[in-house]
Amino acid sequence: MYKVLVSDAMSEEGLKVLKEQKEFQVDVKLKLPPEELKAIVKDYDALLVRSSTKVTKDIIDAATKLKVIGRAGVGLDNVDAEAASKRGIIVMNTPGGNTISTAEQTMALIMALSRNTAQANASLREGRWDRNKYMGVELYGKTLGIVGLGRIGTEVAKRAMSFGMRIIAYDPYLTVEKAQELGVEIVDLKGIIKDSDYITVHTPITNETRNLFTEKEFAQMKPGVRLVNCARGGIINEADLIKALESGKVAGAALDVYETEPPKDFTMFKNEKLVATPHLGASTEEAQVNVAIEVCRQVADALLGRGVKNAVNVPYVDPELYKVLKPYIELSEKMGGLIAQLTEGRTKEIKIQYGGDIVSHELTPVTVAFLKGFLTPILEETVNYVNASFIAKERGIKVVETKSSQIEEFANLISIEAQTDKAAVRVAGTLSPRKQPRIVKLNDFYVEASTSGYLLILSNEDKPGIIGQIGMILGENKINIAGMTLGRTKAGGVAMTVLNIDEEIPESVMKQIRSAKNVIDAKLIKL
Repeated sequence: MYKVLVSDAMSEEGLKVLKEQKEFQVDVKLKLPPEELKAIVKDYDALLVRSSTKVTKDIIDAATKLKVIGRAGVGLDNVDAEAASKRGIIVMNTPGGNTISTAEQTMALIMALSRNTAQANASLREGRWDRNKYMGVELYGKTLGIVGLGRIGTEVAKRAMSFGMRIIAYDPYLTVEKAQELGVEIVDLKGIIKDSDYITVHTPITNETRNLFTEKEFAQMKPGVRLVNCARGGIINEADLIKALESGKVAGAALDVYETEPPKDFTMFKNEKLVATPHLGASTEEAQVNVAIEVCRQVADALLGRGVKNAVNVPYVDPELYKVLKPYIELSEKMGGLIAQLTEGRTKEIKIQYGGDIVSHELTPVTVAFLKGFLTPILEETVNYVNASFIAKERGIKVVETKSSQIEEFANLISIEAQTDKAAVRVAGTLSPRKQPRIVKLNDFYVEASTSGYLLILSNEDKPGIIGQIGMILGENKINIAGMTLGRTKAGGVAMTVLNIDEEIPESVMKQIRSAKNVIDAKLIKL
C-alpha cells in the first residue's frame, strides 16, 4: 500500500486517478503549516502540490519514505529539486497541461486585436454606437510570425493556418525539415521583424529573449503590425511598445503577461490600442483539470513501476554507478549550456565523444544531461532529464555518441561538437583531480575554466594589453574576476581569453569590452 499526501487543492477528476487504484491510500490535507507537514510527511510515499506548499530541504530531509514529489503545473520555485535529487526522490511537473489553453488565449487575443472586440464592447457599455470607429482587419492572407515553435507555438500555428494565414517562425532549435512537416516557413529573427503582419512570442524569458522587441525592432517592422505576448513578461519592452502604439507604427498589441506581476503602474492600460488580460493563459477549467489528472497519472505510474514522465531531476540510476557518473553528469549539463549560448543558427547534429576510463560505463545519463543543458537556455522548464532526448529528436537534431579508451593528456574527456547551418562549435571538458568540472578546450583553443557562475569569453588579437584593458573596465564597474585563462594557436594570431566572473556583466559594460582595442568579439555565458 502506497500512501499519497495531497497538500494543495486539486481537482477531484485528478484525485480520482489515484483513489481508484487499490494500491493507494490518498490523504488530502490542505493548508498545512510547515512544521505540521514536516511532522507527517515521513509516513508518505508521494507528495502532490500546486504552488502553495513550500517543499523545502527541511521537509524533504524529514520525508524518509518519500519517492515522488508531483507538482500540478510547470513552475518548481516551491520545490527544492536539488535536495530531492540528493535523496533519490523523483520530482515531476506537468509542462503540457496548459498548452491548449495558452494557444487558445493567443488566438483569442489575435482575434480581439483584429476586430477591436474589447474596445467596441467598452464603447457600447458607455452608451455609444461607434460602428465606423472600430473597423477591423481580416486574418486571411496575413503573415503570422511565431517566435518559439515549441508545444504552444506549434498549436498556435495549426489554429492560425485554419484562418488562411501564412506562418513563418523563428526557432534556432528547430530544423528546417521539421518546420516543413508542420507547414511552417523557418526564417531568422530579422525575417519575423520585417515580414510579419502579426507577431506572437512563445519562449521563456532568458538573457537572449529579454527585451527581444524594443524601439529598434519596432522601427524595422511593417507599419500597422500587431503583437501578442502570452509567454513571459519582458520579452516585449513595455515602455517602447506604448511609444510604438502612440506613434501608430504598431496598430495594436495584446498582452497577457507583464514585466512585473501584478503591475505596479496601470497607466499603460489606458492606451486604447492595447488589449490586456491578467495572465489568463492557463486559466481554464480544462487546464486546471488536465494538470491535476496528468500529475496524478505520473505519480501513479512512477510508484507502480510503469515508467517516469516529466521528471525534472535525474531518473533512477544504480546508486553505486551514480556516484561515479554524478560529476560527469554535472560537467556534461554545463557543457550543454555553454554550447547552446555559443552556437549561432539552427543545430543539425551533435557529436559526443567520450574518452578514457569512463567509457566502460553506461553513459546515457551523461548524454541526456548534455541535451538538457543544451536545450534549457531556450526552452527552460519544459526540458528535463526524461524528455530531453525526445525533444531533440522532435526538433530534428541528430545526436551521435562515440567512445574511445585512447585519449591524450587527460584521464577522461568529454568532447562535444554542435554543427549548425552556420558553423560548428566544439567544447571539451574533464574533471580536475578533485572531481571538479573544467572546460579545457573551446574550438581550437586550450583553456582552463570553471563551470560555475559567468564566463566572459573574448576573441582577440594576440597583442599586449588585452588583459589590462579588460581588467580596468571590469574594475571600474566593480565586477570581480574569479579566474582567468588564455589560449592561442600561434603567437601573434587570434587568441582566446576566458574569465570566470562572479556576477552578471551589464550590457553597457559588455559594449565597452567589445569596443576595446584588439578585441574581436566578446560573449557573456551564464552557467
